[in-house]
Amino acid sequence: MKTGDSNLEKLWRTYYGPNLGYVQEQYERYAADPESVDRTFRDLFERLGAPPHIVSSEDGVSSSSSAPAAEAGMNPELVKKAVAAGKLVWNIRTYGHLAANIDPLQIGPNSDTRLLEPETYGLDEEDLRRLPASLIWENASGDAVTGWDAVRKLRQAYTQSIAYEFSHVHEERERDWLNKRVEAITPVSDKLNKQEQEDLLRRLVQTEQFEAFLHRTFVGQKRFSVEGNDSLIPVLDEIVRSVAKEGGKHILMGMAHRGRLNVLAHVLGKPYSKIFAEFHHSPNRDLVPSEGSTGINYGWTGDVKYHLGADRSVEEEEGRRIRLTLANNPSHLEYVNPVVEGFTRAAQEDRSSRGNPVQDESLAAAVIMHGDAAFAGEGIVAETLNFTRLPGYKNGGTIHIIVNNRIGFTTESEDSRSTHYASDLAKGFEIPIVHVNADDPEACVAAARIACEFRERFKKDFLIDLIGYRRYGHNESDDPETTQPLIYETVRNHPTAATLYGKKLAQDGVLSEDQVEAMKREVIAQMQVAYEEMLNSGEKGNGNQADYAADGQTSRGVTPVSIETLRDINSELLKRPEGFRTYPKLQRILERRANALNDGEKVDWALAETLALATILADGQPIRISGQDSQRGTFAHRNLVLHDTVTGELYCPLHALPQAKASFAIHNSPLSEASVIGFEYGYNVFAPETFVIWEAQYGDFANAGQVIIDQFLSAGRGKWRQKSSLTMLLPHGYEGQGPEHSSARLERYLQLSGEENWTVVNMTRASQYYHLLRKQAASTQTEEARPLIVMAPKSLIRNPRVVSPGKDLVEGSFQPVLEQPGLGDHPQRVERLVLCCGKVAIDLEEALQSAEGTDWSWLHVARTEQLYPFPAEEIRSIIARYPNLQEIVWMQEEPRNMGAWSFMEPRIRDVAPERVIVRYVGRPERSSTASGYQTVHTFEQRQLLAGAMDRSLFQNERQGGPVHV
Repeated sequence: MKTGDSNLEKLWRTYYGPNLGYVQEQYERYAADPESVDRTFRDLFERLGAPPHIVSSEDGVSSSSSAPAAEAGMNPELVKKAVAAGKLVWNIRTYGHLAANIDPLQIGPNSDTRLLEPETYGLDEEDLRRLPASLIWENASGDAVTGWDAVRKLRQAYTQSIAYEFSHVHEERERDWLNKRVEAITPVSDKLNKQEQEDLLRRLVQTEQFEAFLHRTFVGQKRFSVEGNDSLIPVLDEIVRSVAKEGGKHILMGMAHRGRLNVLAHVLGKPYSKIFAEFHHSPNRDLVPSEGSTGINYGWTGDVKYHLGADRSVEEEEGRRIRLTLANNPSHLEYVNPVVEGFTRAAQEDRSSRGNPVQDESLAAAVIMHGDAAFAGEGIVAETLNFTRLPGYKNGGTIHIIVNNRIGFTTESEDSRSTHYASDLAKGFEIPIVHVNADDPEACVAAARIACEFRERFKKDFLIDLIGYRRYGHNESDDPETTQPLIYETVRNHPTAATLYGKKLAQDGVLSEDQVEAMKREVIAQMQVAYEEMLNSGEKGNGNQADYAADGQTSRGVTPVSIETLRDINSELLKRPEGFRTYPKLQRILERRANALNDGEKVDWALAETLALATILADGQPIRISGQDSQRGTFAHRNLVLHDTVTGELYCPLHALPQAKASFAIHNSPLSEASVIGFEYGYNVFAPETFVIWEAQYGDFANAGQVIIDQFLSAGRGKWRQKSSLTMLLPHGYEGQGPEHSSARLERYLQLSGEENWTVVNMTRASQYYHLLRKQAASTQTEEARPLIVMAPKSLIRNPRVVSPGKDLVEGSFQPVLEQPGLGDHPQRVERLVLCCGKVAIDLEEALQSAEGTDWSWLHVARTEQLYPFPAEEIRSIIARYPNLQEIVWMQEEPRNMGAWSFMEPRIRDVAPERVIVRYVGRPERSSTASGYQTVHTFEQRQLLAGAMDRSLFQNERQGGPVHV
């Protein structure tokens, strides 16, 4: 070391353990041949000189064995030992979980723990005692003097009832914090005082006895009990306390059905009497044996009790109030995950001013409880985990809890996943993982505290793998011993968590055995009182659905916007910040909009949409749009986010719009339909004042989100009285682009239509789109709020037949049915009424107008712009004008077994006069949505148009029936 430079010694001290040994090796090579080492090492040694080493003592260790490595000095042999010891320390941190006591039943497979043994590295106790603890362990405390002390303490930290997996966390700052937090052995923050221990036992007793009370009182009824993972309840309690302490205002929770009733009772505070009432009034289980079949019907179709959510405001220490929300969830176990993420983002954002919403991640926290088989098996889990750092979806960290009973319905872990742990998927997202034995409730509380501290500090996800067991079968009427006889022989004889913890507290002198028994009797008595009150009152329960909407919101009607206001807004949308360089080709396209609202000019689809959004913002209503490529638009039509061609800087004209009185968010989404639809649905449910739009890149991409559409969007109002006004834009239209880029599967949405659960449209005019968006936005907070399904155009976006004059935006409103101009002017002559929708209606208009000189007085065309709710009165009024009508033709471009025909046929027959024949014109039944050949598509399209325009069809087939291309 160069003499006289006091800073060099400090610099060398930054190297220890394996790093110091490696540097020593590099220096020896450098001393023999400077060119044999990398240039960075040459620079290091030229600047600092030799690293400190070699002392004269016989054993090669300095006189102070506790001194730092740089002061101790080592001979080459001892350097190798230090390197080996450093590897041992690293592997204790990395693989200590393999030796941890995290299996309550002690029946799991034995893990290979050789990497935790000193012998594997050529070390013994004497070798480790010769090394200073600080040489191999940077977090060594005062009572760890030698390397042997360090290894023992690290084994103690990493192999108890809590096991840790942090090595996959690449962010060094986070990993160092996690390791230091664990290696403090038992931080003061994790120690429970006597009162906390007593409260913890009481919670475990309540959890256990609630399940036992249901089991013996409502024999054979399903409840999907938490038994075996009872510590879940105190874990949630601890999370609630921690989030409230840090100033959080909301905790948004999601979970499948296992343990839900216990969470509702003890975390959400749903009264025992209401839960008992729902059991008491359930149909006989023998008559309704399948899961999900026992509905609770009081004015809505309802859902089973273990799918229902709830909402509660609680007061924690020092008067802090926090609102707890448990989301409703169907049996599609993990699909509630993105919904909860959407809830949370909505709870964190201030949407009251123009520009992007302002997010405060401290306001709300998400807690999602997973099943072990489902976490590994359901793809929606990975989709949702991917939100953790995405700008449009992140929420400051979700706390994930795998409620791990290590078995599916009857499927064991080796059949349900290819990974060692159920939690291994989270490693790909660098989420810290803690495995904890559910039979050690104090360890479970400690795990919850680490999770909350990490989330608060780093604003990222954390996962707790709560490893327990399942005391009964998949449900309480199922016998698990037919498939898992060995496991359940062990379970039968295994004490509950409350029993184990009660004995521990008695042994430690915290409570006497009599006090523990008295606590149990007191809890049971409370439940008995609640049960008797329910019987005496005749209470039937009401599901206790969550009310997600904020208070004080009022509805408003649709108000017209003057042409002057539209022109002012349009002018502002064309302004740019000084020096901003828009892509020249795009700039020319946008500049064409400058005069679009003048007399004689037309508004295209994209401008109609932009003006609708701008006027909604001017009305003071926030908007959120997301989807794949939504900022630009899949068809390069929207362009609501501009990119500076030199700097790449982004600019959104709607953020700078002076008329705007609310926020506007538009996000390009990940390529994940199910999770993103779920997220936007959740955002909309929690913030109903927000006009939320999700756009598919192509309409059929929504297929991947079908569970969310089926279980939440279409049915949520009926099952849970959960209102949503989410708008879905699904590009749809047959243009020769093949099976995957033609159909948005209109038939699926119509098949799901019932009880006016949503609106399904397929429009053909820009003005219709403008009015519909404003109508939908105005309905978001009213009782009429419904989702809106839009078969959005592709080529029609730029078709001149779709544009509208500015006056059509100012006047009128959305019309469910549009009649074709120029037809039907001679009512006595009309024999055929063609009903159609969407792009094929424009194709028909073009075909009719291109047939110059043809007499079309026998024909009339009406476009059913709204398919559901079916516009019966509007169509009846059209039919009534034509006394000589002989047939009504439904024309569509989709195959007969797809599209709207199956839905429309019975409804058209209902409104058709008795003598009028109802016919189908379109493609025949097919298994694939469309041909992959442009020539075939073009031929078929011509044929179906010709069929609609062929007057002889009726004359040749007077008896009716379908006409296929």
